[in-house]
Amino acid sequence: LPKIRIQLSKKKVLLLYLIKTMDKIKLIWDFRGPDCKHTAKHQEIHLKEFFKIEKITLIESGTQMLNDLHCLAYVIILKENLDTIKFRLKPHRGELVE
Repeated sequence: LPKIRIQLSKKKVLLLYLIKTMDKIKLIWDFRGPDCKHTAKHQEIHLKEFFKIEKITLIESGTQMLNDLHCLAYVIILKENLDTIKFRLKPHRGELVE
């Protein structure tokens, strides 16, 4: 098989290193009711827009359906951004990511 070389800028290499080594936090917004899946997906769209506009590192975002009446939207961020995001976006809860 041919070897594939990927050219990464120094900035991207540093960012990947920081993401791997720094503490990460999962912030969660809970939604309940028959429309919770749609509401969680809609919340994720707005969360992605916020991170893009504010130029804050977003490691991961998504939604999860816990049961028919309870869904959540989440983002995984670097711990260094926690205070800013917590104050502005008011997540319902959070947890450390290993």
